[in-house]
Amino acid sequence: MADINVTPLVDVVLVLLIIFMVTAPMLQMGIDVNLPRVKAKSIDVAEEKLILTITPAKDIFINKNKIPMRDLRTKLESIFTSRIDREIFMRADKTIPYGFVVEVMSEIRKAGVDKLGMITEPPEEVK
Repeated sequence: MADINVTPLVDVVLVLLIIFMVTAPMLQMGIDVNLPRVKAKSIDVAEEKLILTITPAKDIFINKNKIPMRDLRTKLESIFTSRIDREIFMRADKTIPYGFVVEVMSEIRKAGVDKLGMITEPPEEVK
C-alpha cells in the first residue's frame, strides 16, 4: 500500500505563504492626492480654472495673458484674493529646463496657491 507523503508539500506551502505575507505590503503603491474638502460656502460653478503655460521661449501666460516672471507672484496673489479655490494648473513645454519650471513652481507656492496640478499629454501607444 503506497501512501503519499504530504509533509514536503505542507512545508513548501508554508514557505510560500510566509514569502507572500512579507512581500505583499511592499507591493502596495499609491499616489498622494488632495481630496476635496466640503466647505460651508457656496461654490461658484462659473469660476474658470487658471492655467499657467510656459512656452519654449520661457514666456509665462496665465490663461491667455502674458505675465513677466517678476510680476507672477503679485498677479497670482491678486487673482486669488477673490477666488474660493486656490488651485492652478501648469503646462510647460518639454524643452524648458527643469530648473526654470521649479522657479515658476516656487513663485506659485509663495503666492499662496494650495493645489498645483500638472497638465501632461498621455503617452503614445506603441503599435
